[in-house]
Amino acid sequence: MSRILIIEDEVKIARFVTLELQHEGYEVEAAHDGRTGLEKAESWKPDLLILDLMLPGLSGIEVCRRLRQTSDVPIIMLTAKDDVSDKVMGLDMGADDYMTKPFAIEELLARIRVCLKKHRVDVAQDAGTREVGGLRIDPASYSAGYNGTPITLTKKEFDLLNYLWQHENHAVTRDELLTNVWGYEFTGDTNIVDVYIRYLRQKIDDKFGIKTIHTIRAVGYMFRYEQNA
Repeated sequence: MSRILIIEDEVKIARFVTLELQHEGYEVEAAHDGRTGLEKAESWKPDLLILDLMLPGLSGIEVCRRLRQTSDVPIIMLTAKDDVSDKVMGLDMGADDYMTKPFAIEELLARIRVCLKKHRVDVAQDAGTREVGGLRIDPASYSAGYNGTPITLTKKEFDLLNYLWQHENHAVTRDELLTNVWGYEFTGDTNIVDVYIRYLRQKIDDKFGIKTIHTIRAVGYMFRYEQNA
């Protein structure tokens, strides 16, 4: 039985989601402020978090940031805000998914199933180190570097780079990246992939004078390591 922690300051919403999840067979706990939620997440060790962005005590962003220092538990951000910058900020801090209020409980349940399944697959995948031409990533420790120089990546940036590298020399569509890296379909918002590709290029290609992520016109992207001339 999967354990789900809800950190939501609106008691009625937390209670409603709790009852629905319990009906689906999940073991559920709830907290109504950021500090209590963080403490419960660290002690109870849930399999997934539903985390509100606007919380008293500690914000959802801060809770997510602190958890990501020690845990890769799947996190679904839940908030009244529907702005791309808020989505990017939440994802940069390590959230796996993002839903805005009001929401359909059926969609939340579907996204929970996807996040849990993706996390189980990620854990089961080979976590071997990858290295080419001085560029190195270690999925086990979420670390990256180039010729000994560390590269600081957010969790989502690392997941994106790792997925592209797993499919080296193969074109990967934006929809495929959204499904397999973000874990769900960002309907009508595939430009989030382009945003993260730009981040990776700034941190790797532009900084070290190499070429790793190639744009495949009308398709998507491909990982192929090249030294710039």
